[in-house]
Amino acid sequence: MNATTLMVQGTTSDAGKSLLVTALGRWLARQGVRVAPFKPQNMALNSAVTADGGEIGRAQAVQAAACRIAPHTDMNPVLLKPHSDTGAQVIVHGRAIGNLEAGAYHDYKRVAREAVLQSHARLAAAYEVIVAEGAGSPAEINLRQHDIANMGFAEAVDCKVILIADIDRGGVFAHIVGTLALLCDTERARIAGFVINRFRGDLGLLRPGLDWLEKETGKPVLGVLPYLRGLHLDAEDALPAEQANAEHGGRRLRIAVPVLPRISNHTDFDALRAHPQVDFHFVAEHEAPPAADLVILPGSKNVRADLEFLRARGWEEYLRQHLRYGGKVIGVCGGFQMLGAWLHDPHGIEGEPGSSPGLGWLDMETALHPEKQLRNNSGQLVLADAGVQGYEIHAGVSSGPALLRAALQLQHGPDGAISSDNQILGTYLHGLFDSAQACGALLGWAGLDGAAALDHAALREETLERLADTVERHLDTARLGELFKLTKEVACAP
Repeated sequence: MNATTLMVQGTTSDAGKSLLVTALGRWLARQGVRVAPFKPQNMALNSAVTADGGEIGRAQAVQAAACRIAPHTDMNPVLLKPHSDTGAQVIVHGRAIGNLEAGAYHDYKRVAREAVLQSHARLAAAYEVIVAEGAGSPAEINLRQHDIANMGFAEAVDCKVILIADIDRGGVFAHIVGTLALLCDTERARIAGFVINRFRGDLGLLRPGLDWLEKETGKPVLGVLPYLRGLHLDAEDALPAEQANAEHGGRRLRIAVPVLPRISNHTDFDALRAHPQVDFHFVAEHEAPPAADLVILPGSKNVRADLEFLRARGWEEYLRQHLRYGGKVIGVCGGFQMLGAWLHDPHGIEGEPGSSPGLGWLDMETALHPEKQLRNNSGQLVLADAGVQGYEIHAGVSSGPALLRAALQLQHGPDGAISSDNQILGTYLHGLFDSAQACGALLGWAGLDGAAALDHAALREETLERLADTVERHLDTARLGELFKLTKEVACAP
């Protein structure tokens, strides 16, 4: 078997590539097509643990769920996790191979290309259709040499490309025509059509522009996607634009999460953002820490540097006062490590080798090791009879008396810690709030009586079905069927 591959590329970052790949994956899957997502190279600090025990971008794990299959490292063979403005940890086939500066990685792309093509070949042998996702824009001419993320990949596997553009940011026709102008002839020929994303208004007023675009480029507009609100999907990397939940009568628990320069896996808090009894706030660098009932220190790709960032902006003193007045604190992964007495990075895993003092509220220390802990895990909260299920991605190994008061009992053993005064909780488990039981128990621990049960997995599934419905209503499914080389019966199935 040799799968048909169709790639989605964008005129800009955040044009809607991940969304369209996800939507197409569910649209195909519910017609019985064996389909898999694929992103050759991803740069993101939100990641997931796969069924084969590796690490990929979180968006590809969601796309796998859309395709109704388990996530696999072949779906994102190259993942870059930035730890500074110029350097990143490079993960190939799910395993970290080390840290590289931008220039060194550019030279490494020749090796990375082989990993990309190997993964694609394995998927092509196992599935009927592959929906691939580009990164950034194919018109980034400074990155063209040895490109593996966009047209370099499309040329290597000889696939067609859909170009998606975001009309909400303005200049959509210039984005599309300008992108085409910067492609070479063979790349331009690969563009099979355009999708306009995030449209709101009267489609009749847009029609003259669409007609002009088709005449000017000789390529079809495959459809116009509306501005979709209220989607419950794990973000690839960017923080969500919408801060707070809809208003809800009665008591609302105030939760604050500082936005660290290298914040990772902030998707941990999607369930809290969606909860009707939670007033959730991501606190940006320029904002003063707000009054809160619960403060959560998130994961980080550079824990020592991000802790220094918090100290420089007054968070340590704010947290002392917060605890003094009875507030609660949770640390997740890197945030958990910050709560201990010391942070050691002898091998320079996340920056310059050395040690830094932690916040000192849990009697433990953490040392970073070259080999990451990568595993899916499940178990129970200690503070309540509530099941939890999530995943671990961390290079740190923590030790000390604080760990004798575990926060969770997992299938792989005890995890995390709870302070003796019951105000501080730390864990390595990502996805802590995704379980309705665990989320309710933790919100109750933080001071919210009678927390409503929120089924975050069901919300995500509803979103995936909504996206497939959107494909049916707003895209040219007959043309999509031709591009995917589907039979007429399958392409037009309800």
